[in-house]
Order: sequence, then C-alpha cells, then structure tokens
Amino acid sequence: MTFKHLFSPLKIGKVEVRNRISFQPHLTNFAVDCLPTERHMHYWGERARGGVGLIITEEMSVHPTDRAYEKLVEVFHPEVIPHFRRIADRVHEFEARIFAQLNHNGQQCDGTISRLPVWAPSPVPDVLFRETPKEMEPEDIEEVARYFGRCAVHVREGGFDGVELQFGHSSLARQFLSPLTNFRTDEFGGSLENRMRAPLMFIEAVRRAVGDDYTVGIRLCADEMIPGGLDLAQVQEIARRFEATGLIDFMDLSIATFYNLYLVEGSMHTPLGYTVPLAAGIRESVKLPVFCTGRINDPVMAEKVLAAGQADMIGMCRALICDPFLPKKAEEGRMEEIRYCVADNQGCIGRMGVNKLLGCIQNPAVGLEARWGEGSLRPAAVKKRVMVVGGGPAGMWAAKMAALRGHRVDLYERGDELGGQVLIAMKGAGRDEFGVIARNEKAQLDRLGVTVHLGVEVTEAMVLEQAPDAVIVATGSVPKAHPVAGADGPAVFNVWQVLEGEAEVGQSVCLIDYDGHHRATSTAEHLADRGVEVHIITSSLFVGAELGPLQDLYLTRQRLLQKGVTFTPDIAVMEVTGEAGDKRVKGFNVYSNEWGEWGPYDSLVLAMGQEVDDRLYKALKGKVKELHRIGDCVAPRKVDMAIWEGHKVGREI
Repeated sequence: MTFKHLFSPLKIGKVEVRNRISFQPHLTNFAVDCLPTERHMHYWGERARGGVGLIITEEMSVHPTDRAYEKLVEVFHPEVIPHFRRIADRVHEFEARIFAQLNHNGQQCDGTISRLPVWAPSPVPDVLFRETPKEMEPEDIEEVARYFGRCAVHVREGGFDGVELQFGHSSLARQFLSPLTNFRTDEFGGSLENRMRAPLMFIEAVRRAVGDDYTVGIRLCADEMIPGGLDLAQVQEIARRFEATGLIDFMDLSIATFYNLYLVEGSMHTPLGYTVPLAAGIRESVKLPVFCTGRINDPVMAEKVLAAGQADMIGMCRALICDPFLPKKAEEGRMEEIRYCVADNQGCIGRMGVNKLLGCIQNPAVGLEARWGEGSLRPAAVKKRVMVVGGGPAGMWAAKMAALRGHRVDLYERGDELGGQVLIAMKGAGRDEFGVIARNEKAQLDRLGVTVHLGVEVTEAMVLEQAPDAVIVATGSVPKAHPVAGADGPAVFNVWQVLEGEAEVGQSVCLIDYDGHHRATSTAEHLADRGVEVHIITSSLFVGAELGPLQDLYLTRQRLLQKGVTFTPDIAVMEVTGEAGDKRVKGFNVYSNEWGEWGPYDSLVLAMGQEVDDRLYKALKGKVKELHRIGDCVAPRKVDMAIWEGHKVGREI
C-alpha cells in the first residue's frame, strides 16, 4: 500500500516536517534533578531515526508551583539549554523536527512535591489529587505568563524547532477555559471572553519572547466529556477565537480530563481512532493544521484519516513507543515487520502512574536505547544450535533474538499454535486485541527462518538425544492446582478452563479473585456475556485492584456492574464445600476477622494464582552444555517480564 498523504510534508508555522506523523507528548520519568538526560536524547533520537516527522516532548514545567510529578523537567532553569541542544542535534541528525511542550498543571499539581501552594483559577480540588488550591491572584497569572515566555526562550536557545503550550487535559489553561473548574467573578471568569483571558496572556507572552519567526501551537482539549465541562461546540468557538489572534500556528488535540482519565489514555477497551470525530469537528472550524491523536496505531488508519480531511497531522504515542520504526517500515512497504501496540497500558501508562521509568510490554529497549536500540545487536561470535522449549512470548522473543544474532534456532511448542498464555488471555471479554502480541512475533520468526515445531512435548530424552549447544526453557506456568481447601472437589474450575471452553459452570458462579487483574475480571465478564450470574469475592479493597494504573478500572467495573456481576471485597476465602449446584465458600473479613459463608452456586471459578512448570528445566539441569530458563517457569508474572527475559537471553546467548 502507498501512503500518499501520510508521507507528504506539512508546513507548521515556520517549520516544514517531512511527513504527517507526530510522536506525541507523554511522561517518561527520565528527568534527573529536573533536567533532561542522555536517556531522553537516545529515546527521542531513536524515534527520529525510525522516520517520524515531528517529536513533541513530554510536558515540561514552566513554574516552581507546577510539580504534578517528581520527575518533570523544569524549563525555567537556564541549565536546560545545553541539554536541549544535545537532544535537538540528535533529532535533527535524522531530519526530524522537535517541539517542546510547556505546561503548568494548575490544580492538578501536587504541593507535597513542590512544598508550595497549588495554583488554580478557583479553589476547587482536583478530582484525582484532591488538594485544595490557592485561587490565583491577577499578579500570579501575570507571573505564570512571564514564566511561559522565559521558558519559550530557553527552548528556542536550546535549538528546538517550536513550542507547544499545553491547554489540554492536564493544564492550568484548560482550567481557566472550563466552567467546570473556573468559578471566578473577576475579569478572568464568567464569560468565554474572560475565561480565555489567562490562556491568551500565556500565548502572548510566548509569542513576544520568541518572535514571529518561531513556531508556536497549543494542545487543546476538544471535549471534556463530562456534564458542566467544555463540549465540542464550545471548543470550536474557542479554537476560532485562538486562531483569530494570529498568534498560533497549529492545534494539537486531546480529550477529556482527570475526571475521566480512561478517555485520555484509552486502553484496548476503547475503540481505535476514538477521537477522530472530534478532530474533524475542530478542523472544519479552523484553517490551522489540526493534529489528531487517540489509538491510531496503524499507518493504514492514519492514511484514511488524512485522506478524509479529518486532520492534518496524525499523533502517535504508544504506537511509536512500541515500534519506533513504524514510520520507516510503512514508508518502505515493510508492513509485516511493524510491531503493533495493543494498548494494554501495563508497560507505559501503568508504570507512569506509580512513578517508574517508562517502558513497553513489547519493546524492552524503551529507555535503554543507548544499550539496546537499533544497531546495537551484534552477531554471535560462535554460531550455536539453540533449542527453545515453549512458544509463548518468552520463547518467541528468545528465538527471534537468537536468530537475529545468527544462531540456528529450533522452537518447540506443545500446543498447535504459538502464543502461550496470550492465546488464553485474548479470549477474555474485550481482550482479543491482546493476541496481536503473538501475531507480531510469529511474522518475525517466519522471516528469520526459525524452525518451529508445533504439537511436540519436549522430553529430557529428546533434548539429550539432539544435544543442542544451548537450551532455553520457557515452559511457562499453570493455575495452582489446589490453592484452597476443597478446591479439588467437583464443579471447581480455573479461569483457563473457563476461557478455553472446558468448564460446564451452570447458571450461577462464584469467581474467587486473588489476581486483581484482567485474568479475573475478563473471565467474569466472559461468563456474564453468556448469561451466567457471577459473584466475585476478593480479598482486596475492591474488584480490579490492579487495573487502576492501566486506566482500565472504571470501564471494567462499569461493564461488570451493567452486566449484573456482584462484588464482595475484603474476604479471604479459606475453604470451598459442596457438590455441583450447591457449592459454598467459607472465609473471613480481613479487617474484622468475622467469618461468613456464601452460596449456593452451581460452580466456582478460581483466579488464585499460578505455579511454575519447571519440570523440564530441573530434569536438564547439569546435563546439557548451556541451560537457561525464562518467563513464567522462573516465577509467574506478567507478559512484560516474559518478553524482557526472552529478549535478554536471546541477545546474550
């Protein structure tokens, strides 16, 4: 397929970008002492090398009161300039352009980090941070405007090609614009003209500071998606008024607020391209270039949006975290080599929410580009015959990396298809996109000539007979056989059996959830979709306790409740009893220690943990030349660690 629109240049203010793909702003937690780092340089440089036209950095703080996160870059310090120059030079080396996003988070700041009062238009606590802010005085607003100007100068002196002012989902500017957060009665509140006054002061200060020959744009929330907030029609008018000033060169769009963060960072339960209608609505209202972002992870979809005139620039964020070379592969017709993002959010958004370094479940090199980036893989000095046992994510990645280094690789899988537990997980309700993880790797194994053996149960004798130079055991894990007293009785199933269609559960089920993740909730929803009455009992404070950082908690609980699933938290299940049709659960409240019994149910479904399948590893220990084990057969964890370990051992073997 050709991409006539996607790979055409675009003039944005004074800057021309080589194509219509923008690497969108997102946190990384790479900053050290509030300054950019070498890690930033290599991270953004890798995406430039991968063919993206424009990079817009993570939000960078313009004022001391703006510390929503510990590891923000503070642009108001002149010390950022030499760091910016190194970053800009690296990005320009690959003919990409880079803008810095400047922001003040307003009520979404955290005074426990800054040790300063939080500043906001009105003393309204943010729904997430819940800290009552100081209502900004006019001189505070003027000070923030001056700081925006100062920071823009630092960006320009640092060699960047432009600035983007964050007026979107997490910004002081949006809080001034929105009647949801601006209750002022002075010249900065009330009418739209008044609510726009502070944001316009920020734009004017930046434009004065950098001059007319520098690109300046805004990130604008196209719809707050909440009653009382800004809707598309209001934002269309705001966009027209901003454009009419002649002070900005582009509009980059976001959606929603911290009231509905699951829409800002949509998971796989959110439709692909879910923001496109909003972008189209803004684009029909203004003549400036409009950027559209939101689960556009495929160059084919991006081309269609551009061809339909719904946007001028396609913002990709997680798609380029996952595969930095997506643009180059698409342009060169290597579509089968693209590693597609599945919006699982475990490695990226999930890590940001708990203050860890940015990652990606499918790209172990994220943040480690200097060590593991493009061109870092070296051919093996000694070519080996490598036997990989287990065709899940760990085994596939180990086989791929070993083959890339020139080893002769045979991959064995006892099932009739590669994918391991991914093939089971994707059968959970709304989780079918998870299967793309396996599909991505299958194509690479075929391309690299890895010999795949399906339907083969590898034994100790088989390995010893073949005598490979190295054996990598990736045999995974299985549900715990008897995690609680009585679990070996009738009508007791694990989530695997349910998702594989092996369980006759009846019409009423108690699902015991010690997982707190999709393994439990997607199985419960899978059953509810088939008309089964489901009751979830968990020892956690609430069902889906691990889903919050992934932005999946709200929608998951909403769907489960709408489908009639009931929840009982805080209960440690100690015993199951009864026959099919009369199954009962005994346990105690983890806070009151009060015992109780629940039931009867037709059957029980257990999400109570996994245990390693390490029999082959133990049988081979000390009997082969070189032995490795990776993934769940080391310890049951999530897919990111399986891929990480497969990648690592494949590089090193």
